[in-house]
Amino acid sequence: MDGVRILQFIIILIPILVVLYLLRLAKTLNLEKRLANFALTSTKDEEISFFDRLIYYFWIVVHKLSKLFKKSHVLRNYATKYEKYISFEDRDKKEGIDYITIKFLFGFVVFVMGIVTLIIHYKEFNGIILFVVILFAFFLPDIYLAITFSQKKKRIEEDLFKAVIIMNNAFNSGKNIMQAIQIVKSELDGPIKDEFEKIYLDITYGLSLDVVFNRFYERVKIEDAKYITSTLTLLNKTGGDIVKVFSMLEKSILDKKNLKNEFNSLTSSSRFVFKFLAFLPFVFVLIIFLLNPTYFMPLFTSSIGIFVFILILVLYILYILVIRKVLEVRI
Repeated sequence: MDGVRILQFIIILIPILVVLYLLRLAKTLNLEKRLANFALTSTKDEEISFFDRLIYYFWIVVHKLSKLFKKSHVLRNYATKYEKYISFEDRDKKEGIDYITIKFLFGFVVFVMGIVTLIIHYKEFNGIILFVVILFAFFLPDIYLAITFSQKKKRIEEDLFKAVIIMNNAFNSGKNIMQAIQIVKSELDGPIKDEFEKIYLDITYGLSLDVVFNRFYERVKIEDAKYITSTLTLLNKTGGDIVKVFSMLEKSILDKKNLKNEFNSLTSSSRFVFKFLAFLPFVFVLIIFLLNPTYFMPLFTSSIGIFVFILILVLYILYILVIRKVLEVRI
């Protein structure tokens, strides 16, 4: 018991020391600001904020741990799926293995926080709950990356039609494929520019057009990108008038875009019903929780309750799949 109290004292002491350090740092910065009026400073401002400094040290730790994880063949293969999240500007600063490191760091931090919480509150150690929480923390960066990549993919899908128009106009004016890609890079911005930077870099490395645009499709998984890949593959193997082919491709993508917009307007009511039925169980859970906050506690305090909770999640997933299948509209 004395050891537990000592550990609690250390846990309480650490935030106090952090606060004292921040106060001392604030005092130092204030003194430095007062003396700055009487000191010669460089014309180039190279001051780094405290938050940026924390991020800098965080990435130093990540890169050092990534060197250790690189020794594992399994982790290196697992890291290849995260290469698509790295932008063109960050290709020299980040690697796919860095995201694996961040996942392990999240899991470790949550594990330490869980142990500390159990010690402070004198709770009985429940390995199953702690394992579930650590597992959730491990895959939490994946959820964030999936959301950001979905937004990026949506914007690429919207801007890809503009890129096809620009390339088609470039071909009409007598430009070649490399010049057309350069024009797209200069005219557009955002994720589509980043992808065409990667396309241009792949071509300069000597890869063929069909391979380069197939790599582009594998990164974004957009159907229009697949059309471009198939078109360039056929042109590369059979030859043909690239101006006419890209004019047809532009018209095909435009018709598909208009059809998709019309389809979304016709199925808006079905999508609203799906979202309503999907969130309805959460509404009931929230109402019950507000009426009786301890009603769901048995689900997390016993082995049977945890089994029932997992069963509920499985049934909810099946419920979502069934509703989505019933309300699915095909054209």
